[in-house]
Amino acid sequence: MNIMIVEDNKQFLRNIRLILEGEPEVVVVGAFGSGEAALEALPHLSADIMLLDLGLPDTPGIELIAHAKKIQPDLAIMVYTAQTDRDILISTLKAGASGYILKGCKPRELTEAMHSLYSGGAALSPQITNAVVREFHGAMDNGSHVLSFREREIFAALEKGLSYKKIAVLLTLSVHTVHTHISNIFKKLGARNRREALVKARRMGIVLVN
Repeated sequence: MNIMIVEDNKQFLRNIRLILEGEPEVVVVGAFGSGEAALEALPHLSADIMLLDLGLPDTPGIELIAHAKKIQPDLAIMVYTAQTDRDILISTLKAGASGYILKGCKPRELTEAMHSLYSGGAALSPQITNAVVREFHGAMDNGSHVLSFREREIFAALEKGLSYKKIAVLLTLSVHTVHTHISNIFKKLGARNRREALVKARRMGIVLVN
């Protein structure tokens, strides 16, 4: 199993490499501190799996996943991150990732996940799997599936009377992104303004995120 690692934290990169190189069937064929360096080297590596940190300084992780899959479609990509946001998880899977493991997991969990991915399976941290399942079940119960988790977060802030700019600061988003989400919310609910959207959301039993 040939693995390439993409991680900008040097100490973390060394630790991951030591863990993986301790596995008898694993060969680390490359370790990179930036997305640009990884993409440049990818065509020349015989990598089976890319272990990828999403928080790279030069290239957004989701963008890197999409580029890597174009260069090498058969490459399996394992996201290794501290991010637990459901929307980020879904975006990485849509971009082409096959696994999502949280930093801080036990070394054995990481290596077992890599073996699972190499065998053709998918691998998600238990915390991530449980969160997705809980949200799915909740959506089935209360109609919240109409809006994504992020949309419900933004809608709840809008309900409190916050401006687009304040919502952007609160959720660490751009004002443009907030505006886009709110436009999508109105479209999904068939509403023309905030007051109408709130009325329809209550009728549909949509639970907002406080």
